Amino acid sequence: MNKIYLIWKTKDLRNKILIVLGLLLLTRVLAHVPVPGIDVSGLKAFFQRSQFFNLLDIFSGGGLTNFSVAMLGVGPYITASIIMQLLTIVVPSLAEMQKEGGEAGRAQINQYTRYLAIPLTALQAFGTIRLLQSQGGANILGAFTPFQWFITLVSVTAGTMMVMWLGEIMSEFDIGNGISLIIFAGIVARLPASLGFLKGWYDPTKLPVVLGFIAVILIVIAGVVLVTEAQRNIPIAYAKRVRGNKLFGGVNTHLPLRLNQAGVIPIIFAISVMLFPALIAQFFINAKSAVLANYAQKTIALFNSQGWFYATLYFILVMAFTYFYTAVVFNPQEIAENVQKNGGFVPGLRPGNQTADFLTLVLNRITLAGAFFLAVIAILPLLLQKFTGTQALTFGGTGLLIVVSVVIEVIKKVEAQLTMHDYEGF
Repeated sequence: MNKIYLIWKTKDLRNKILIVLGLLLLTRVLAHVPVPGIDVSGLKAFFQRSQFFNLLDIFSGGGLTNFSVAMLGVGPYITASIIMQLLTIVVPSLAEMQKEGGEAGRAQINQYTRYLAIPLTALQAFGTIRLLQSQGGANILGAFTPFQWFITLVSVTAGTMMVMWLGEIMSEFDIGNGISLIIFAGIVARLPASLGFLKGWYDPTKLPVVLGFIAVILIVIAGVVLVTEAQRNIPIAYAKRVRGNKLFGGVNTHLPLRLNQAGVIPIIFAISVMLFPALIAQFFINAKSAVLANYAQKTIALFNSQGWFYATLYFILVMAFTYFYTAVVFNPQEIAENVQKNGGFVPGLRPGNQTADFLTLVLNRITLAGAFFLAVIAILPLLLQKFTGTQALTFGGTGLLIVVSVVIEVIKKVEAQLTMHDYEGF
């Protein structure tokens, strides 16, 4: 309560939080603005029957159920970010821009990401609608005329760009990552409907299943907090240095390596990749070649079946993206060089390459534990459905992981700003 009072008392921080809440409310309004000319009254029941589309709806912030102008949420922007991060590894000019261009270089790459998100939005909107129609949504949506396709694609592209823009504005207030906050708001907004569905499904014979589900939720929350906060401290010693008549250094500190450096980004990346084959297959479902059309049908069924193949590939992708994103955000060679420049060293190791090799070894080991935890959380809904034999428990670990991680991030950001205001007052 004291923290809440301090937040309200600090005018600058209070205004930032109120503005971010207002922008989040605006994204929720956009999620309920329907695409012109579409009757979506039967879509909600359709989405409840499909775990695949239900998961897709989570990351659209509920916009897909309403077939709104923000039906894709921040999905295309995330896909564009993945592509640009991969390109910075394989294209030397982009890699140099990111590494040596400083803030201006990163701003230019962000601009390229926004440009790439525009055609990806149109492509993903077309693929998603075709996927909906092929999986039984054609009776609900009906057949689209060329003019209706044009209006729908333009509306969805504009809505997605608006959501992306709002997310970037939120990030500027340093209360939390805007994209994560939008996904968080979408998940929380779905809770009342999920609880209402659970209430209708419940009867006294299902009490053990519900109690087990609640126990799993509490364990997952505790696990997420533990893994998010866990870190390995690498001891760093700074040698004493004489400058003029003064003595500097001679202190011992540590370098914190987080167990989960990547946060929830690997799961978001993995879902974007898992959606892609089914979306691409939609373009070949009516191909003249019977073999190609057959392969397209099998691909759609495979990536919408929620079977063991889907779960296994999802698990592997989350593990792989955790390592990939950790390598993007944490460069052991660069850290070792910075420590060496400041006169620091890891006790028992030579500064430079030997320290970088040691940091790489430790990081790979602790990332394995973090990646495994994330991957288990990602496939938790599938495991629950296999063991309980019910489709009712659709609120899985992915949504819970995002909610808890975003709350922890926001709390840390707010506390950091409170501390900064304390220093300014002092």
